[in-house]
Amino acid sequence: MSQQNRKCKIIVDAMGGDFVPLNPILGAVDALKDTSSIEIFLIGDKNNIEKVISEQNLNFDSSKIIHTSEIIGMHDSPTNALKTKKDSSIVKGAQLVREQKADAFVSAGNTGAMMAASTLLIGRIKGFGRPTIGAQFPTAVSGKVCTVYDVGASVDSKPIHLLEYAIMGTIYAKEVDGIKNPTVGLLSVGEEDTKGNSVTLESLELLKNSKLNFIGNVEGRDILGGKADIIVCDGFSGNIMLKFGESFISFLKNRVRSYSEKGFINKMNALITKKVFKESLSDMDYQSHGGVPLLGVNGISIIGHGSSSPLAMKNMILRANTMYQRELINKLKEGREYYGNL
Repeated sequence: MSQQNRKCKIIVDAMGGDFVPLNPILGAVDALKDTSSIEIFLIGDKNNIEKVISEQNLNFDSSKIIHTSEIIGMHDSPTNALKTKKDSSIVKGAQLVREQKADAFVSAGNTGAMMAASTLLIGRIKGFGRPTIGAQFPTAVSGKVCTVYDVGASVDSKPIHLLEYAIMGTIYAKEVDGIKNPTVGLLSVGEEDTKGNSVTLESLELLKNSKLNFIGNVEGRDILGGKADIIVCDGFSGNIMLKFGESFISFLKNRVRSYSEKGFINKMNALITKKVFKESLSDMDYQSHGGVPLLGVNGISIIGHGSSSPLAMKNMILRANTMYQRELINKLKEGREYYGNL
């Protein structure tokens, strides 16, 4: 049976996140209402899962609940947890994908544990040295986003890894986001080819000699400027940039709140602009994207924010299904040699 003719089997971690098992369960049920092309299995403590399903009067097949007796908490050491909590939802979920009993694993649990379980248990795609995660940023160009790789899957990267991030990002943009010929930029301290440290200078040559639609060096301002569809950098720089970007909305809210407290006129002005801010910045809401895929592992792994709402969980599940329907893992396997010109 071809991949397009069967349902995508998705494991949803009911024990991962700040609001468990309620939010993962509600997200899973909502996803099932949205499409008939998925089959969902909830993994975690069966008694707690069934209790929520009963209390919320939800329609979910109890035979699709996979019981696990342990939980990897948000503060657990990822590597230690994989060794000591082998009956946890994260470990068992990753194993089911590795054993090809499931097509995708979705979790809003411990990010480090998810990355470790996906990399070590599901395994890497041959030819990709390190998996990567990307973050989407809105841009000044209407309808366009810029995705930055890597934003924290690993803190140090070699030039070959940046090339691989660009290849994976390009394939994902084409197959999932529908961008015909994604442009790729290399984050540096200047647009000139001579600017940058040893990693960026060597990465520049690799990217130039690839079959990617590479436009050269870009600067930090070019991310929101929309100069490229994909920008690559090392995970250390990318994670700092991501955390800075995540702080912007709360910073803006605090500034508006402080402004409104200075008088009645200020308060009225703040109320008038509140709707404008909310609507214009709606594409920065993580819930609309759900979670981020860990690209480079030999299976679909989606990692969500710990505070994921039911909407975020639903969108994570739907994103996993899109990746499956577009046969992304196979496309990544095929694209490594082609784009890298190896």
